[in-house]
Amino acid sequence: MAFATMADRDAIENEKPWEARNTPTTTYALLSQTAAKHSARKAVSFSLLSDPNAKCETLNWNELRDKTGQAANMFRALGVGENDVVAYLMPNATETILTYLGGQVAGIVNPINPLLEAEQIASILRETNAKVLVTLKAFPKTDVAQKAAEAVRLAPNVTHVLEVDLHRYLTGIKRLIVPLIRPKNPVSHKATVLDFNAEMNKQPTSLSFEDSQVDRVAAYFHTGGTTGMPKVVQHRYSGIVYNAWLGDRLLFTEKDVQICPLPLFHVFATIVSLGASLGSGAQIVFPTPQGYRGEGVFDNFWKLVEKHKVTFMITVPTAMSALMQRKVDADISSLRLAFCGSAPLPLELYRRFEEAAGVTICEGYGLTEATCLVSINPPNGEKRVGSIGVPFPYTDVKIMSSATGQEQPTDEIGEICLSNPGVYNGKTYTEAEKNADLFYPGPVSDAQYLRTGDLGRKDADGYLWITGRAKDLIIRGGHNIDPAEIEEALAGHEAVAFAGAIGQPDKHAGEVPAAYVELVEGAEVSTEDLMAFAKQHIHEKAAHPKHMEILDELPKTAVGKIFKPDLRKRAITRVYDAALADVAAEVKSVSEDKKRGLVAHISKTGDVDVAEIGKALNAYTIPWEIAD
Repeated sequence: MAFATMADRDAIENEKPWEARNTPTTTYALLSQTAAKHSARKAVSFSLLSDPNAKCETLNWNELRDKTGQAANMFRALGVGENDVVAYLMPNATETILTYLGGQVAGIVNPINPLLEAEQIASILRETNAKVLVTLKAFPKTDVAQKAAEAVRLAPNVTHVLEVDLHRYLTGIKRLIVPLIRPKNPVSHKATVLDFNAEMNKQPTSLSFEDSQVDRVAAYFHTGGTTGMPKVVQHRYSGIVYNAWLGDRLLFTEKDVQICPLPLFHVFATIVSLGASLGSGAQIVFPTPQGYRGEGVFDNFWKLVEKHKVTFMITVPTAMSALMQRKVDADISSLRLAFCGSAPLPLELYRRFEEAAGVTICEGYGLTEATCLVSINPPNGEKRVGSIGVPFPYTDVKIMSSATGQEQPTDEIGEICLSNPGVYNGKTYTEAEKNADLFYPGPVSDAQYLRTGDLGRKDADGYLWITGRAKDLIIRGGHNIDPAEIEEALAGHEAVAFAGAIGQPDKHAGEVPAAYVELVEGAEVSTEDLMAFAKQHIHEKAAHPKHMEILDELPKTAVGKIFKPDLRKRAITRVYDAALADVAAEVKSVSEDKKRGLVAHISKTGDVDVAEIGKALNAYTIPWEIAD
């Protein structure tokens, strides 16, 4: 059945209850089912380099099942049981895929962002009580191995480190040179260090233990992690399989090819994209260890689409912005759809991209706390630009008023709350206290409807619209300002690639709007021109930015979201330093405290007492303290 309207969605749901769908219980059962159907067809492909002519490693479905079995057996041999954790700190590679799959067959897999600092990585390893860490062997131009060694020193619960050597992907002169320039990586931890592939190749391809017979927690994904105290989300097999079923039922067949240049520590790449292939048999291509961040990926992207005959591209707004600045220099007639997620897509960027690439864009919505998928603009139906589409089958979305706790009527804004097979009722986070006040009750459970923290509305046709983040609201003298209004207006300027709006501290209003922009490559515009443009296109006077700044690049997460905490820290530093201009003190740093939020750390630069600093800063709402 085509998925074009809410009626189609409802018809799929009304065929039978989710519980009657007879889906596989575990990830291994799902993989085995797909391998039995599509055995010799291509499953996963990875290339170290972005050059379309470079070496590309591909596993078919039988090979992926067999190597997943070997990886799972290896982890069991290292003492990993169903309740033990296999963490990985890896860029994209075939071994990353095998760890993700094999880790959740043997125990609980825990992907970790390798861009984090060692202390943050260690805090996640301790929180999940990881027993095994899979990471890189020291390699030129990356510090992942060094960060892993330091993190394991700070997380003594890790008993084994399995190293992946990217050298095996090299060809030609690079294969000869890398062993000569490989950086040293002395370790001071007590974990046993082993070679990933050497250990895996010792194992049989069939499982040496019985696969799980019931639903259980199979993955831990961290969200945030910028303060050293991340929240860790629990994913069950049932949520992972539900996302895979959606990919098979609504999006792909075994004849499709996805290209996914997103990191395999994130739910978009793992749960959604790889999961959709696990469900449908579609091939999935991962170009370079860094995905979109990899050298030459944007320049070679359309050639890679042609080479692999890609039908479906996985993207995020930042990547679309970069791609539209490059000519389509290849035959991309195979490409049917672009699935865009992770952040709201500005209307102007949507139009520019469709015009440049001639590809239909489906915006979707998901979140780590719900395992992932929630809604999509129907692939075969109307795409309402700026909307996140209609809920997937078996996903019930309610717009709730935080003031009354009641469901909002059509087109009224409230908090987006949802219930589906990916929501682990009452147990989203590993720490019980973090689940407090995270749910609204429903007929199935007292903790049924997950509160997303996103503000939005539902229109008369069932399409969902995100209007902002509850915590992102700029509150100017009690007046609520949605930063999306400022960002959308600035994104309409031809020179602007991306815009981020935040509230900066203000003595009188509490906070006032500040805007930061990243320009289209090669574009030139002044902050004065942008301020004038903003005043002309932002209708609400209170939302006019009081500060405008052009950055070479906005801070972003690995999947392309504008990382607003960094913008807030930048604004606090600027405003507080200005307030301290006549005082012998300055902002040393701004950090996030678990209970107080952002805190400014003030350093004395001369003879000054704390009272003078307080006189300069105490009118602001952001707390401060004297730095050590």
